[in-house]
Amino acid sequence: MASGAVANAPPAGGGTDVSLEEPKKMTREDWRKKKELEEQRKLGNAPAEVDEEGKDINPHIPQYISSVPWYIDPSKRPTLKHQRPQPEKQKQYNSSGDWYKRGVQEHAVATRYRKGACENCGALTHKKKDCMERPRKVGAKYTGMNIAPDEHVQPQLMFDYDGKRDRWNGYNPEEHMKIVEEYSKVDLAKRTLKAQKLQEELASGKLEQVERDHNSEDEDEDKYADDIDMPGQNFDSKRRITVRNLRIREDIAKYLRNLDPNSAYYDPKTRAMRENPYANTGKNPDEVGYAGDNFVRYTGDTISMAQTQLFAWEAYDKGSEVHLQADPTKLELLYKSFKVKKEDFKAQQKESILEKYGGQEHLDAPPPELLLAQTEDYVEYSRHGTVIKGQEKAIACSKYEEDVKINNHTCIWGSYWKEGKWGYKCCHSFVKYSYCTGEAGKEIANTEASLMEEQPEDEEHMTKPKTLMEIHQEKQKEKKKKKHKKSSNSDSEGEEKKKQEKLKKALNAEEARLLHIKEIMQLDERKRPYNSQYETREPTEEEMEAYRMKRQRPDDPMASFLGQ
Repeated sequence: MASGAVANAPPAGGGTDVSLEEPKKMTREDWRKKKELEEQRKLGNAPAEVDEEGKDINPHIPQYISSVPWYIDPSKRPTLKHQRPQPEKQKQYNSSGDWYKRGVQEHAVATRYRKGACENCGALTHKKKDCMERPRKVGAKYTGMNIAPDEHVQPQLMFDYDGKRDRWNGYNPEEHMKIVEEYSKVDLAKRTLKAQKLQEELASGKLEQVERDHNSEDEDEDKYADDIDMPGQNFDSKRRITVRNLRIREDIAKYLRNLDPNSAYYDPKTRAMRENPYANTGKNPDEVGYAGDNFVRYTGDTISMAQTQLFAWEAYDKGSEVHLQADPTKLELLYKSFKVKKEDFKAQQKESILEKYGGQEHLDAPPPELLLAQTEDYVEYSRHGTVIKGQEKAIACSKYEEDVKINNHTCIWGSYWKEGKWGYKCCHSFVKYSYCTGEAGKEIANTEASLMEEQPEDEEHMTKPKTLMEIHQEKQKEKKKKKHKKSSNSDSEGEEKKKQEKLKKALNAEEARLLHIKEIMQLDERKRPYNSQYETREPTEEEMEAYRMKRQRPDDPMASFLGQ
């Protein structure tokens, strides 16, 4: 297969010196000695095997990795050279000192056109279609004048992992020396100016007073900066190092303020507890020593500070040179004047809208006591709802007109109701805009009602007598009704008998089916018949009733007695 194909192929490199004869088979004694040596090397009692480069081979590496196959080169010793990086396959990277050259002119400007150069400007580093110079009316190829210098072609640098991430690669230290020299010159100029001032003050006699002022300034600096330590810090004025101390003993950790696991969340990474830990305890946040980071962030002057900062940004975008930290006084005065102007503008706008459209009366709201119907008056009620002490609450009036009596009526419209109609109680009239007739109207309404009740009795007496033909037809209809009732009774009895017979047949068929199923279930699975000849049709009502009657329910407590 593959090994045979490799064995028959010529050796790599085309060399004729290497013989591809299969090595001689080792004797049993040599094989035993070889195995013992390998065991000794693994235990560390014997020196490790050395490859052709003089490096030790790990004895635990398998033979198929370290030894060279006989069909490639049987003369070679075991080696791990093929496991190491091959130098011909390694990428060549630039050193860390290599970088792109900036502002370098490698060659002098040519005086005449050179073959293969740009036909437009005469530079050798690009062609006419890549030329970035303005197209000339007559190119440099034909005039030989104003030949542009050759651009410096930057090299293609290949860096390794560290070279790509070197921040200072390509940095010129001479540039930093220029900055150092500039600062040293400024420092020297300051010293000379200070020396001249001291000489002038010494000549004028003001030196002693100046020394006193300097000493007082130094004392103030020591008083406010060096002598006072911030809480939780030690400030060394000589070394200028801030050292953190342990926390104050009186401070309670945020996560110990409320041990309820459902209380505010404490973030251990940022040591922040944004919500109030006493939120579910019913305590007022103003009375608690710590109410969460957000309480401190959104209370006090922080909101006004944020509004002022926002105003500063908006004013700066519109052209005003204001800054919160650089000039806070100017910003505060400007913000106050802005708020006053804004309120004046809103008031003017509101007045103009009211003058144009009206509606001032709707804006004049009554006092909140009337709106909420709450007063300080004490009222005491009994268990039945009557007022014992105080004044009873006034009943709220409707927006519609009430107690309006028209056309001499003593009762209002709707005070009387009869047979689905509204009327006046004083005269029992059902016409809304009628005049009141008093007791006479009530009597007339009562007599009309009694007449309406007597009228159906009179109508029964006034009916016409029936003819002999009509009487005969009614008798015939009654006879037909009686015959139909008898036939229907006999038909219903016959139908019930038929249903009972059908139900018996269905019960017998269901019992036979259950016995057949029981016999089949006792047979072996491989000997059971198929149901290919089974009739598929919709069951009748009698069959369904028989199935329900014969069905066994395992959850029925009397199921065990059904088979007896």
